[in-house]
Amino acid sequence: MGPLPRTLELFYDVLSPYSWLAFEVLCRYKNIWNVSLQLRPTLIAGIMKDSGNRPPALLPRKALYVKNDVRLLGQHLQVPIHLPKDFFFVVFEKGSLTAMRFLTVVKLEHPELLEKVSRELWMRIWSRDEDITEPQSILAAAENAGMSTGQAQELLERVSTPQVKNQLKETTEAACKYGTIIDVQPSTAAQ
Repeated sequence: MGPLPRTLELFYDVLSPYSWLAFEVLCRYKNIWNVSLQLRPTLIAGIMKDSGNRPPALLPRKALYVKNDVRLLGQHLQVPIHLPKDFFFVVFEKGSLTAMRFLTVVKLEHPELLEKVSRELWMRIWSRDEDITEPQSILAAAENAGMSTGQAQELLERVSTPQVKNQLKETTEAACKYGTIIDVQPSTAAQ
């Protein structure tokens, strides 16, 4: 018997393409790397606010870099990632609050489905340019991930409860306490 797995926490928001890339790599290699992966749905807007950072897409040079870097990393890691056609509207107007609250409820009630539901939400926004904010979109993602319509509807009805709001806030604060910052640094795939 080998050593016990190390615990690795992934604080993520489906609004972040870099989070998706990290998620896929960690899910793909967690057994090989002997890692117990703990998925922690987090709100990227809260991290941005806490860190005082501006989203990279709002800075022209970083925006251009991100577009190219995400494309190259997606190819290299074999993740079908494409920027939404109306990137600014999707990311800055629509956001991910309801989707992340939904994932928070999934983690609380059906943690065994969190990986699949998270992946489906990422696929919707970053691969198929589909909505992740409307109730029907979230239900479709949950059902595509294997959740029954009844289960998904029940969880969706809980996204605005104090328990779920507080849990998402606490997880986001935990990420901030770890010193999480959002910044784009050159990756090896883009060089």
